[in-house]
Amino acid sequence: MSDPRRRVPRTDALLADPRLADAQRLLGRALVKSVVAQVQQRARAGEVEPEQVADQAVAALPATAASLRPVINATGVVVHTNLGRAPLSQAAVDAMVTASGTTDVEFDLATGRRARRGRGALGALARAVPAAGAVHVVNNNAAALLLTALTLAGGREIVLSRGELIEIGDGFRIPELLASTGARLREVGTTNRTSLRDYAEAIGPDTGFVLKVHPSNFCVTGFTSAVSVAELAQLDPPLVVDIGSGLLAPHPVLPNEPDATTTLRDGANLVTASGDKLLGGPQAGLLLGDAELIERLRRHPAARALRVDKLTLAALEATVAGPPPPVAQALDADVAQLRGRAERLAARLPGAEAVDCVAAVGGGGAPEVRLPSAGLSLPEPYSVKLRTGSPPVVGRVERGRCLLDLRTVAPEEDELLAAAVLACSS
Repeated sequence: MSDPRRRVPRTDALLADPRLADAQRLLGRALVKSVVAQVQQRARAGEVEPEQVADQAVAALPATAASLRPVINATGVVVHTNLGRAPLSQAAVDAMVTASGTTDVEFDLATGRRARRGRGALGALARAVPAAGAVHVVNNNAAALLLTALTLAGGREIVLSRGELIEIGDGFRIPELLASTGARLREVGTTNRTSLRDYAEAIGPDTGFVLKVHPSNFCVTGFTSAVSVAELAQLDPPLVVDIGSGLLAPHPVLPNEPDATTTLRDGANLVTASGDKLLGGPQAGLLLGDAELIERLRRHPAARALRVDKLTLAALEATVAGPPPPVAQALDADVAQLRGRAERLAARLPGAEAVDCVAAVGGGGAPEVRLPSAGLSLPEPYSVKLRTGSPPVVGRVERGRCLLDLRTVAPEEDELLAAAVLACSS
């Protein structure tokens, strides 16, 4: 009897299969060849019939050359860091597709000369925050703080409250970032109480700037006191305020979340923020404030290392100037409409119940805000089945049930969500 392994098709024959040849043009020869090799090995191990190798290889091919997979966020966390933070609007996605080719990112088509890089995005941001004398964009908020410290306090002191020595996700600590620039941190006050006098007594000829950091991912309550931006603006050194989440103007759902417009009007010289949180755009660090300070930051040698690419600039401009992005839509969602969607879905899905629930802002923002919501309650085993399905649906387990919170599920995703649940119940 002949060895069945001899019947496993050769690699060149498989790659010549029209389906795999088309896949090579989309995914690249190396990726397709690696999938073919894996299926060939399974055939040699007796797991796949030799005649089925081509079909199995076609079925095993990824949809794209990248490993990231689209996920339906049913966690109820509007800005979910582990799921990529802010989902982009269709306008931002379209802008990135346009920018992915050859564009006029640093070129003036009218004059034929070099132009200001990202002028469209910077102009949109400046129009959105007229209280800012100038704006600049770097690759994230940590980069914005890094550039500020390098420019204004290299070898000098940064005065800040002990209650604002913040650690965010994955062990990242703002004090360590600032100290890495060669600046010295002058801590004032205590963990729970800091006064204007504490700041005033710490300021001297070696002060680079005063820094106020919004503690966006935790709350301190009880016997506490903090100094407002307006009070700190009375002091002589430049006042830098890290508002964190990227809210450009006040929002009624987030009454205690600082925004760039109000912070600048209260006297801050410079505001730093993230672009991929409450703004709802791509990852970026926003710098808004005094025109002279912004120009100093822009001219610092490190600014080149921290600049954003054309895709980020395109997505940021479309986010700021275009229609409300998904984050804004989720924050403004009507609870009655969410409940109606939940009831219609539950009526179609065996084992599902429409329930009221509570969503969260997420992304290290507004930890005290509870967002009334509605969703689907399913047996707990659905949690793993949905998460490992296609498309993956990520919910949360609450009181022994799998909960799918619709505040973070776009209405146009309802049919995909229903199909995913039905696939789990079959």
